[in-house]
Amino acid sequence: MPKKYIVTDGELVLELEAAEEGGYTVTAPYIKGLVTEADTLEEAFEMAKDAAAALKEAREGLGHSQAAVTK
Repeated sequence: MPKKYIVTDGELVLELEAAEEGGYTVTAPYIKGLVTEADTLEEAFEMAKDAAAALKEAREGLGHSQAAVTK
């Protein structure tokens, strides 16, 4: 069973799941649809912030409100 970790930087909560090939699969329980990969904890936050910004931009382009991003 892969190990899972819940981490936060005080602004963002992430769930990291150890990947078989190394590194982590990264999701954010409070940001629907956010999935990325990272090799380190620092990279996980960088990648997640980039992914969250891209999701927000895409959803705004589709006419969704910010509230929909966090549910």
